[in-house]
Amino acid sequence: MKKKRNGRSGKLPGLRKMVLMMKLCVFFLFASFLSVAANGYSQNTRLSLMKQNASVIEVLTEISQKTDMQFLYNDNELQGIQVNVSLKNATLYEMLDKIFAGLPLSYSILDSVIVISPKGKPLPQALKTVTITGQIKDKDGNPLPGATVRIKDTQMGVVSDQDGKFKLEVGEIKDLMLQVSFIGYKSQEVLAAPSVVVTMEDDSQLLDAVVVIGYGSVKKNDLTGSVTAIDAEKMVKGAATSASDLLVGKAAGVSVITDGGAPGASATIRVRGGSSMSASNDPLIVIDGVPVDNEGVNGMSNPLATIHPNDIETFTILKDASSTAIYGSRASNGVIIITTKKGQSGKPRVSYNGSFSISTKTKTVDVMGADEFRAFVEDKYGKESNQYAALGKASTDWQDEIFRTAFSTDHNVSVSGSIPNMPYRVSVAYTNENGILKTSNLQRLTGAINLNPTFFDKKLNINLNVKGVYNTNRFADKAAIGLATQYDPTQPVYMSNSDYGNGYYMAMASDNKPIGIALANPVAMLEQKHDESTVYRSIGNAQIDYKMHFLPELRANLNLGYDISKSKGDVIIEDNSPMTWCSGNYKQGWGDNSHYSQLKRNLLLDFYLNYAKDFGIHNIDVMAGYSWQHFYKSEKNSYPYSAAQAEIEGKKEYKDGDSYETENYLVSFFGRLNYSLMNRYLLTFTLREDGSSRFNKDNRWGLFPSVALAWKINEETFMKKFDFLSDLKLRLGYGVTGQQNLDNGDYPYLPRYMDSKAGASYFFGDTQYSLIAPLAYDKNLKWEETTTWNAGIDYGFLNGRITGALDFYYRKTEDLLNTVAIAAGTNFSNQLLTNVGTLENKGVEFTINAHAITTKDWKWTIGYNISYNKNEITKMTINDDPNYVGVIHGGIDGGTGYNVMINAVNNPYNSFYVFEQIYDQNGKPIEGAYVDHNGDGKVGEKDNDGDLIAYKKSAPDVFMGLTSQLSYKNWDFSFALRASIGNYAYNNVQSNRESWGGSEMFDNTGFLKNRVTSATYTDFKDARRRSSYYVQNASFLRMDNISLGYTFNKLFNNRQSARVYATVQNPFVITKYDGIDPEISGEGIDNNIYPRPRVFMIGLNLNF
Repeated sequence: MKKKRNGRSGKLPGLRKMVLMMKLCVFFLFASFLSVAANGYSQNTRLSLMKQNASVIEVLTEISQKTDMQFLYNDNELQGIQVNVSLKNATLYEMLDKIFAGLPLSYSILDSVIVISPKGKPLPQALKTVTITGQIKDKDGNPLPGATVRIKDTQMGVVSDQDGKFKLEVGEIKDLMLQVSFIGYKSQEVLAAPSVVVTMEDDSQLLDAVVVIGYGSVKKNDLTGSVTAIDAEKMVKGAATSASDLLVGKAAGVSVITDGGAPGASATIRVRGGSSMSASNDPLIVIDGVPVDNEGVNGMSNPLATIHPNDIETFTILKDASSTAIYGSRASNGVIIITTKKGQSGKPRVSYNGSFSISTKTKTVDVMGADEFRAFVEDKYGKESNQYAALGKASTDWQDEIFRTAFSTDHNVSVSGSIPNMPYRVSVAYTNENGILKTSNLQRLTGAINLNPTFFDKKLNINLNVKGVYNTNRFADKAAIGLATQYDPTQPVYMSNSDYGNGYYMAMASDNKPIGIALANPVAMLEQKHDESTVYRSIGNAQIDYKMHFLPELRANLNLGYDISKSKGDVIIEDNSPMTWCSGNYKQGWGDNSHYSQLKRNLLLDFYLNYAKDFGIHNIDVMAGYSWQHFYKSEKNSYPYSAAQAEIEGKKEYKDGDSYETENYLVSFFGRLNYSLMNRYLLTFTLREDGSSRFNKDNRWGLFPSVALAWKINEETFMKKFDFLSDLKLRLGYGVTGQQNLDNGDYPYLPRYMDSKAGASYFFGDTQYSLIAPLAYDKNLKWEETTTWNAGIDYGFLNGRITGALDFYYRKTEDLLNTVAIAAGTNFSNQLLTNVGTLENKGVEFTINAHAITTKDWKWTIGYNISYNKNEITKMTINDDPNYVGVIHGGIDGGTGYNVMINAVNNPYNSFYVFEQIYDQNGKPIEGAYVDHNGDGKVGEKDNDGDLIAYKKSAPDVFMGLTSQLSYKNWDFSFALRASIGNYAYNNVQSNRESWGGSEMFDNTGFLKNRVTSATYTDFKDARRRSSYYVQNASFLRMDNISLGYTFNKLFNNRQSARVYATVQNPFVITKYDGIDPEISGEGIDNNIYPRPRVFMIGLNLNF
């Protein structure tokens, strides 16, 4: 007998029958694992073959190569047989029938194996097959076409036909289990038999899946508010280093913009646009029941980096007030609940997830090269000018000098399982991320432990969570990015024969001393500045849930939690480096060094009672509880000389250090009522009363109610005929939420004093005393309150193959904090932060998720969401004042005292505040020509602020996300695409590097500054920084990531699996914006943004 593979053969003479049988068995078992993939394709492949007097072995070899079918035969039985074949576009069966016609041989096809044997000779017992036939039906007896029927623990399987029928050939059926699955139905396992009928049950888990909400959980189908639940395991992840990365583009109404591409960069998260002008717009983050501090930790950019993405199980996003009001005074900006993975019952499971990535820059600012800059200077000033004389002889691409190709790694190992009555999960991860800006680096070690012991027949459940991170950072100074686009390209990176600059080039005056106002060498700024930090942070809790023995419907839940971080860092600038001569407060050749440390400690106690019971057609779920939180923060700063400079100066610090401590408390009472009638009509009512130490005793307590109604329309009798509907629910909600994070300290209602600026001191004799100054305060300061109305529809079709939601909302924030002018002498300033404004948001959200294809081999899941939000400020002063312009803000580079943004009545939040540019007939901006909006005849910039207008805005009108996950057999392909439409950005990079007159390009002290290439087009002599020309359309379409992977379902046995994948992060962006990147966090001013890199990643997932 001979086995042929890939056209090569090896003789097996003299084998005994038993050995032959064993070989055949082993080969057949191996081939069967590949049969599902090969069988359908190979047997339907069309073949063309032209052979005359060819060996039958040669012909079979060629067929094997073209179809991937395997042939088994005895070499002696085929030796010397020749055939003639002349067929075009024939099926495999037609080809084999032609070959063996007239020969004393026959063939049998067993999946992807073709056995050749003499006619009349029975197959070996190991290769005999049994045919299993059957039908897949739903509970009403209707056939289910497209159901997958698979032999358990193998890849062998078939798909039911249009009548729900299937046929499967196997070696034997003894103890064989069949797995049957179909989207929208519960998967089933049945014992194999010659004839099988399987009745599938609706997968109510699709609707009854438990969703974590505030202080409890609820079935997805019973939700009455606008809530989005996301399973982290099913997300298209890409290159994610923090929890915020996973949310980008994944949920309607949720905008996540990372603050550039620096390692561990933080993110700006907005839910439905934000609700405040002066206070925080960040959503409340709750991790495993602990509301965490997301204001940031000194020395760690992203506070969500405490959790490794692979440790996250689900996200629940609460968007409307009916779902968020249970969190009261912190919920105006939405709530994001993160639940981490827990242990599972069974044997221990070990998982490893590792990735290796290379990051490259995608684009640089289009500035002039050395030769182009020389020509530009000559054109504007001539060769005999001081400007031309200041040119150097080098040719330096400063952006190339500061950027690099960076290599990063990430590794995560977890062990989960269960010992008697206690599931557990332990994980540890290490991340080493290098940024594309030289010297930037993040190293992070994270760990997580979860224990879930149960006692008293599972009536007492304890959930113990501890998460920790040890994080070290080397922050590269982002100012180097802006400097690299301005630094003279005709000058070298290094210079010799100078006592200044530590060997780096510096602009020198005629006396060969550094020019104090010159630009700092960007390469030196990266290499001679050491901004390093170390952060320890831990978040944990012990949640004890007890179901009363005497009344099992009553539960008591106690949650004790903490969030503690400790950080320290140093900013060291090497003495005599270029920065010590031309930047900082002293410019005397020694570094403005600093050391900082911070301790933040947040403690939590939650307790609530929950009673849930069915009374016939009525279901009641009542909860009432108490919450106490303490927030403490202390900071300390010192300002040391270097050791060498301290010896020279005779003291350790160049200025006195400072420190402070602060704390606040939040005490709450809360309750919720869920009522269901006939499982169709739902009511949810919540009430929370918060008391915050941030307000005086008269305004300390705030009451935040909400109510929501829902109607499961598909449960009505008259809807039963529409069997294609698996879900149709109408929701209405109303609620009030608050805002007590005012970004104004912990006691803004009290008289406070602060240290005066450096140098503001007084001498009594020889003793110097620092002065303190009083701060303005409003003793009647109170909560910002947001009222939200929400109407929505949840829908599902075809047993959950298509699901989604449509929501309409209106949000109104009152008692909005704003800084307004007050009469002189009434306070310690002529301006005061107080509650006077009103802000409105209204919008629409639509989500659809579909299992577009579900067959034995193919699976395709797609998700799409789109959001529209309109934001408008309707009131900003105590009394309507027609002369009140608004709050002007948004400082820019290059224009000292210039602000280009405004918050004004009847305009969106964060509108741009500029002169409206006039263009010539060819669309070119006319220098200094603006629309005369106030009609005073003045159209210039100087002393003519009356023509400034609110123009465009930084927030998008529409943003959307699209994810796709396609799998074929063991292959998977996925991508995540995102778009933002209607957002604008102020291109400060261009506005500060385009004009060439005055000191814009040449400073009289003797140094030049590079220009962007567009300077030749606009030809602005004077800077026009407040022109609307620089407010540019920043709408974009971005491909966040593309991934291709392959899964090995069985490595050594059924418990081992592996997946290898390749991912490209940020492969392309389509936009009209002229800057490096249209996606700009914060106010929408583009300057010194750390470019988002393009990342090429390979990864490996192992499960044991």
